[in-house]
Amino acid sequence: MFSFISNLKAEDKPILIAASFILVILAVGTGYTLATQGTVPLLSATYLLQQLQTGAFLGIVAAGMMIVILLGNIDLSVPWTMTAAAMMAATVGGEMAVPAGLAVGLAVGLLNGFGVAFLRIPSMIFTLGVDSVMRGLMVAHTGGFAPADQATELMRFLASGKLLGIPVAIFIWGIVSIVIAVCLKRTAFGREIYATGNKEAAAFLSGVKTRRVIVGSFVISGLCSGLAGVLLAGYSAKAYQGMGNPFLLPAIAAVVIGGTRILGGQGRYLGTLVGVVLIVLLNSVLSIMQMPEAGRQVIYGSVIVGMLLVYGRSAKVSV
Repeated sequence: MFSFISNLKAEDKPILIAASFILVILAVGTGYTLATQGTVPLLSATYLLQQLQTGAFLGIVAAGMMIVILLGNIDLSVPWTMTAAAMMAATVGGEMAVPAGLAVGLAVGLLNGFGVAFLRIPSMIFTLGVDSVMRGLMVAHTGGFAPADQATELMRFLASGKLLGIPVAIFIWGIVSIVIAVCLKRTAFGREIYATGNKEAAAFLSGVKTRRVIVGSFVISGLCSGLAGVLLAGYSAKAYQGMGNPFLLPAIAAVVIGGTRILGGQGRYLGTLVGVVLIVLLNSVLSIMQMPEAGRQVIYGSVIVGMLLVYGRSAKVSV
């Protein structure tokens, strides 16, 4: 067993470790509920599908976040990009609700990409500023309250509807996952993301249009945040202030748990998927154990800091 682990590629080890922790979380949660309630809901198909349905929103955000982190950047505008997309979709309504939400994500992604790629402002600073701008715009738009309009029927179906007994949100997450995985593994753009993340200057000298790669990556992150915001509004049946705030730290944590090097250039999308599932199940077990929100944020933050220490001190970088 130890020989098998030692022979794994460096990028596969975090995935195996995360998968092992998923089994541990299931075992702990099952033991706790069996001891306190006499039932084992964590092992039921209905409960797991429900958790994956709510986890789909986080999974879509994490997919976009991973693309940006692979460049060695970060997108801190996620919370209010999600909120703005949800609010504008609810405000516009009708057939244009979903396109309006995606348009917000596209616009934010273009703005972030321009600021990082052309103005050369550090992504942490620029995206945090954009997040603040979006918050101000939405407060001005709504007067500080939730929009009067409710989510459309299409938004509710995409978030809460079912096909063949499986929530539609899981299918959407699956489609996003396939697109991201194929993009990273099978396209020139994906290879350029890894090259730029490893060493932007070297990639540029090799002929990679690094500015285009950076802008494209932030656009993907913005679109994913916008889509997740629209789905979340559909799931909640309305948009409300700060609805995207709980997703930032868990999304980053899911990406780094899955083995994506937070300094860029290394990571597999399978790892992000496993990381999202781990975060969702961990959150579920913590809820069952009545862990306060403050405790969950401490856990997420500790994971990010710990993985940053691990990857930041590692000299080995592979594509």
